[in-house]
Amino acid sequence: MPTTKNYYPPVGFYFQVKFQGGNINSEASFKEVSGLSVNISPDEIKEGGNTRFVHKLPATPKYSNLVLKRGLLKDSALRKWIEKGINEFEFTPITVLVQLLNDKGDPTMAWKCTNVWPVKWDISNFNSMNNELVVESIELAYDAFETMKMS
Repeated sequence: MPTTKNYYPPVGFYFQVKFQGGNINSEASFKEVSGLSVNISPDEIKEGGNTRFVHKLPATPKYSNLVLKRGLLKDSALRKWIEKGINEFEFTPITVLVQLLNDKGDPTMAWKCTNVWPVKWDISNFNSMNNELVVESIELAYDAFETMKMS
């Protein structure tokens, strides 16, 4: 944690998402980003000949899928990349950078997700009784993420 007296925890509503690779190389606006999560479940190994002890050892980390939500767009480079994976089963992994911004719009922290590819594309329900935008939800698998501290 910074040692300055004027430090405040960052707000979660000011962020941006950037895409690199797969002919996307752009940034996009989203209403919600989730899935920056990693879990290490322990492997349990029983000691041979002694049933009283179970040793817990760290296993390989498992990363959640990155979920991006935004208003439905008719056309975008990101949509074309997703459709190519879904329709043609041709996947070109990309890098996704999620940046948390400060009050001046400068990145304070970032998470770089590597080897990203689409696993799910979902459109919100249509309901004539609600006055809501149609939201597309894009779910992306990734190998790992790296937390990057910005200056």
